[in-house]
Amino acid sequence: MKKSEYKSYDDLPLFLNADTVAKVLGVSPSSGYELMHEPGFPVLRIGNRMVVPKEQFIQWVKEHTGGGV
Repeated sequence: MKKSEYKSYDDLPLFLNADTVAKVLGVSPSSGYELMHEPGFPVLRIGNRMVVPKEQFIQWVKEHTGGGV
């Protein structure tokens, strides 16, 4: 597992792209991209771009890990 460069949720940008999602979760960029296409993952589509609102990402992590990163 890759080590995340982010030390707390406060370090995250307001919107996360696939690369940032992957870095936070410690997975490959392709895994982050695939996750953003999963049903139920909190993605916001802006034209052809996909981003994840920070607060919704934090909530998703809590729901899927039992409390947080």
